[in-house]
Amino acid sequence: MSGTLGADREAALGRSRYDEIGRGYTSTRAADARIVLRLIDLLGLSAGVTICDVGAGSGNYANALADRGYRILAVEPSATMARQARPHKSVSWHQGFAENLPIPDAIAAANVCILAAHHFNDLHRAAAEFQRVAPTGPWVFFTMDPRRGEDQWFGHYFPDVRKRDYAYFPAIEDFISIVTKATMRVGNVSSFPLPRDLADEFMYAPWSSPERYLDPLFRANTSGFALADPSLVSQGVARLSGDLATGRWEKEFGRFRGRAANDAGFCFVTFRP
Repeated sequence: MSGTLGADREAALGRSRYDEIGRGYTSTRAADARIVLRLIDLLGLSAGVTICDVGAGSGNYANALADRGYRILAVEPSATMARQARPHKSVSWHQGFAENLPIPDAIAAANVCILAAHHFNDLHRAAAEFQRVAPTGPWVFFTMDPRRGEDQWFGHYFPDVRKRDYAYFPAIEDFISIVTKATMRVGNVSSFPLPRDLADEFMYAPWSSPERYLDPLFRANTSGFALADPSLVSQGVARLSGDLATGRWEKEFGRFRGRAANDAGFCFVTFRP
């Protein structure tokens, strides 16, 4: 597998789409405290150090880390996303891409990347940039691999979106291999079964509340739906709506409602020198 994740055309499309879907992003996306705590635990760094947040979006996690006493360099290619960030005295914003980070050498004690690595055009180049800006400290990615975890009901209604996940998200083993080849760092994986009450409503977050997928605002704030064929998404929504109305969803997938967590393949990958 090469260091390029997805075709250049689709990578560019994904980035431009965030100028569209980012307009109402903060209405459904917020930093989840459990994800923040896991990030801090995996970083293992004292408050006061500088952390680079790559693909910072609207700054939810950048601000959450800053609230914990860290200084954050937030890097985000979409000005639309960045403009929605709540100003924070310990967060400075920089417009740019992971493959060419607009910050000086060795300025950070660590890097974090939350649900953004699948939008990188070239993971190998991005890893080299991560090494340049944080050469001695840890890097923590929160990402997912659709090949891991258990089967999801989501793919029954949105098979095209699910299929795209396999193209956008590399196998974790390949992800680690690319970064290791570029930087000689060692990667370790820790799973993160999704709680049923996530504050950050990314695409798989409402796994126990299928009604949420009928909301166009929720769908609009996820890149998976934004990049999908609208007609296929509409078909899936209609099918899901019908199955919820008739009770068919409950019969086939109602077991998801009673769970406290769902292993959908999400995980943290930590790289150390």
